[in-house]
Amino acid sequence: MTDKNTDKIWKRDEIQSPCIKICVVHPEARICTGCYRTIDEITRWSKMTHDERAMVMEELAGREASLKKRRGGRAARLQRN
Repeated sequence: MTDKNTDKIWKRDEIQSPCIKICVVHPEARICTGCYRTIDEITRWSKMTHDERAMVMEELAGREASLKKRRGGRAARLQRN
């Protein structure tokens, strides 16, 4: 016999975390380069409402594009020195 409350827990309609287990924080943007969430969003994820998670998920694609901009690489570092 299964407990109906336990079944409800495993069948919740939640937005899954965008985490892909590549947890590296971008030094300037201060967002994870794997999932594109801020440190605060990562920390609060399990406590966020469905609507809060949905808002974050909508913003992630734009954040990804901002990190893909070329920052200069080795040539830029050499110019600074």
